Amino acid sequence: MQQVTTNAYRQDALWRYIITGCGLALIVLTLSIGAFLCYKGVGTFTTYNHSIAEFLFSADWAPSDSAEGGGSVGAAIFIFGSVITCALALAIATPFSLATAIFMTEISPELGKRFVQPAGEIFVGIPSVVYGWIGLTILVPLIKNIFNLRFGFSVLAAGIVLAVMIFPTITSLAADALRSIPKSYRAVSYGLGATRWQTIAKVVVPAAVTGLILGLARAFGEALAVAMVIGKMRAFPTSLLSPTNNLTAAIAADMGGAMEGSEYNIALWTMALMLFIISLACIFAIHFLTAKGGKQA
Repeated sequence: MQQVTTNAYRQDALWRYIITGCGLALIVLTLSIGAFLCYKGVGTFTTYNHSIAEFLFSADWAPSDSAEGGGSVGAAIFIFGSVITCALALAIATPFSLATAIFMTEISPELGKRFVQPAGEIFVGIPSVVYGWIGLTILVPLIKNIFNLRFGFSVLAAGIVLAVMIFPTITSLAADALRSIPKSYRAVSYGLGATRWQTIAKVVVPAAVTGLILGLARAFGEALAVAMVIGKMRAFPTSLLSPTNNLTAAIAADMGGAMEGSEYNIALWTMALMLFIISLACIFAIHFLTAKGGKQA
């Protein structure tokens, strides 16, 4: 009996060490990626002496493809393109995602668990290139014909494709957040005389903010599908029907052709560092909102 207990203890200890090691490895990997991006990305400001203001607010993008530098690294067009396409995608996806999450958790949980959730999970497994190809062959010509444009590549096309891609992410995370709300919160709301829809709007829906933030983080990081429909024009869009470019599409298109160690290559690494910082900001925002909500509770 003592031998069995000793073996069980050793197995528990072994698995505890393995799980702890995996967790620590994930932390080390994340820190290593961040450190590497910082090492490569800050060269734009330290090695080539460009200012942060130039990188963020200038539209003059002409970095030198040599190690001597001397070019300009204004990434404002790419930054604005990322912001406007992600904002549009979030505006399109949010109502549908929240409505689906509310239906799955508050209106018809059984039906949502059996049919709606598995249907949404199918979207998660579809590769980005499939979304981009459908957008390129169906959505872009459709926008061109409806609005009588010369080309259908536009911010609108990129926003719609991104909205479809982040829809399952926001829906799944929002549904998990809604399920985590204690039933006592709903009971208190009903006890104070609130209706079902007032309870959903005032008590339930605010918990879904974390899903929106993570959906936004994914939208910022998406490259291939957006690059196929946004037009990749180096200009500020004048409307939602104008083509433009964004950070991820620019990195994906130019990184392979930029000489290693050149000003061009380092500038692309700086854009990658910016995307990493945006992702970290989204994660910190989620933790802040979660901690704030816990204190209020």
